[in-house]
Amino acid sequence: MVNSASDRLKLEKRALGPGDAAILVEATLINLNWNEPRFSRNEVLAKPEFAHYAAVAPERGDFGIVAVEGTRWVGAVWVVFLPPEDPGYGFVDPQIGELSVCVKEAARGAGLGRELITDAIAIARNRGQRGLSLSVEDGNPARSLYERLGFMDAGGEALPGTMVLEL
Repeated sequence: MVNSASDRLKLEKRALGPGDAAILVEATLINLNWNEPRFSRNEVLAKPEFAHYAAVAPERGDFGIVAVEGTRWVGAVWVVFLPPEDPGYGFVDPQIGELSVCVKEAARGAGLGRELITDAIAIARNRGQRGLSLSVEDGNPARSLYERLGFMDAGGEALPGTMVLEL
């Protein structure tokens, strides 16, 4: 039997909560700067189009998981449900949560990103959700992982780079 990435890396996973804003700010900054430094922590906090990824609000259905090694986080996945009047980059429908995932560079290549996304998919299915969406920029190598997990281009009125997974 193959061990999970979190087992191989000796990680623990727990639910993300409203008190994990610092993790989400850092993860959002890493995601935004995936190919080169373009944005600052202050921009993540100040720009509404970035800031709504830096918090989870369980009362609107948001959820997430963080993988920790000792006291440090090494990976996170979270799903936010944003309204049409304040959509995210991967918005397709207010009933379809938008997924974000971040694995710190030192933990990449061991399958943790796939494991976290698979965990989020399972939670969404258990909740009876219709699907998940995400946004990925041209050239981001993570796109191939999303495709292998079943995400497809959303098309229609969605922004370029939006992918969706029907559950």
